[in-house]
Amino acid sequence: MRWSRYFLPTLREDPKDAEAISHKLMARAGLIRRLGSGAYSYLPFGWRALQKAIRIVREEMDRAGAQELLMPAMQPVELWKQTGRYGVLGDVLIRFKDRTGKEVALGPTHEEVVTTLLAEIKSHKQLPVTVYQIQTKFRDEPRPRFGVLRSKEFLMKDAYSVDVDLAGLNRSYQVMYEAYERMFRRCGITALPCEADPGMMGGLASREFMAPSENGEDLVVRCTSCHYAANLEAATCQQTADSTQQTVEKPKPLEVVPTPGKHTVEEVSAFLKVPATKIIKTRLYDDGKEHVAVLVRGDHDVNEAKLARLANMPHLRLSSPQTIERLTKAPVGFAGPVKLGGVRLLADHAVMGIVNGVAGANQRDAHVINVNPGRDFQPEQVGDTRVVTAQDACPACGSPLAFVRAIEVGHVFKLGTKYTQVFGAAVQDPSGANAPMMMGCYGIGINRLLAAAIEQSHDANGIIWPVGLAPFQVVISVMEAGNADQAGAAQEAYQLLTAQGVEVLLDDREQSPGAKLKDADLIGIPVQVVVGKVWQSDRQLEVAWRATKEKSRLATAQLGETVHKLLDRGSSAA
Repeated sequence: MRWSRYFLPTLREDPKDAEAISHKLMARAGLIRRLGSGAYSYLPFGWRALQKAIRIVREEMDRAGAQELLMPAMQPVELWKQTGRYGVLGDVLIRFKDRTGKEVALGPTHEEVVTTLLAEIKSHKQLPVTVYQIQTKFRDEPRPRFGVLRSKEFLMKDAYSVDVDLAGLNRSYQVMYEAYERMFRRCGITALPCEADPGMMGGLASREFMAPSENGEDLVVRCTSCHYAANLEAATCQQTADSTQQTVEKPKPLEVVPTPGKHTVEEVSAFLKVPATKIIKTRLYDDGKEHVAVLVRGDHDVNEAKLARLANMPHLRLSSPQTIERLTKAPVGFAGPVKLGGVRLLADHAVMGIVNGVAGANQRDAHVINVNPGRDFQPEQVGDTRVVTAQDACPACGSPLAFVRAIEVGHVFKLGTKYTQVFGAAVQDPSGANAPMMMGCYGIGINRLLAAAIEQSHDANGIIWPVGLAPFQVVISVMEAGNADQAGAAQEAYQLLTAQGVEVLLDDREQSPGAKLKDADLIGIPVQVVVGKVWQSDRQLEVAWRATKEKSRLATAQLGETVHKLLDRGSSAA
């Protein structure tokens, strides 16, 4: 491809709305252009990279025995109402009415649709089956940011397995898990498998593949010694004795004390001169029907995903100030567990070790001191309901934990019978009994693969493409496009490499040498070949490896062998 004829516009400045490195570089290097909030066009250079990612994903899915299909983007909302996810997604679900007045949704995912298809399978002899598609998804994100990392329209590979029993699901899940590891390796992306909360997908268990990045939207907890890793929603907090708890104290009588205008932990702690570890924080949640109050220590935060699981309330949300005042008879900031009625009371493990603690008095401008769990209140349930902190130890081996920012690039779920039960997707097992099929779900954000690769592989000058995703493998830059000798040498090198199956971009533009070299670094093609002064003086080409700027000079006849060695080295390093 000749750059002079190629639609590859580069930018010298970052777009004003760009925050993430990948967003900045994808725009500057001519991969994408913003059309509107959360919507991007892929220019030819970006589309080539996207196609590389698609090819890798498709090859590994096929290798794993999955079968490709394609399902409609438009879905009847009745399917979503049957599973209860219509209300869960709320405004994220993009909906409209067709000319008959029927409500339709643009699919953010396809569990409902694929289950109705797979319901045609009736015998265990037809299982296992795994199907997948690569298709555009739609989610009306409230704050689409970071370019293609969080957009309203995106390309996704979603796969679904069905098996006769849990053992079969576990096998299918493992096959997909290993396929994902191969995909990320071929894409040159470091991806950390993490325990995850199933969220709106539901099911038995899930794992995310997280690509560590300073600009990552998510926070991942990983052990400094063993292989334990989890996202913040799923990270387990150990139930251990805490040195900050005053276990040698004897319980004292309850006492209500005035705390005028002091409603935050920090304010109450300073006013009463007690550490945050002795404050019992009360948070009220509801799902529109049932109310729960969860207790966590003052230095801890509620983990809403854990709370939803413990309370068995998947649709819970923080209660409104009006609801809180109605239930506690006090404004926000003064709720407490003592004599709190009309709600289910849940507590984090750490709360139960507090002696003579402080809690809201369920009246304006007042708190209760010398609160003791078991004596002054009794929770219905005690469990892990808080966000993990740097003070927590690894639940697997007890070593210190580290916190890492990361980008979610893939997610695998054991859905079990969540969807197959709803849609009657049952098979006859070997004993002759009918049972719902066991289902798995496996997603990868194709656009995110490009963004994650760029986030992990760039420098001050631009992108450093992994070989597997690079739109072209070699860029040949002619320093003087009007120089017939240099142009001829570049053309010879271009034809030689192209004949050997190498993807080459020939920069034959009428631009200054400096601008061409800067553009070559910006777009990040792995191998850079320069035809310039060295050719004029010594009849040699300059070859550089973009990642390290390692350079060599060689004759045209040596170019093919050298380029292939560089590309092979880059591929094996991924």
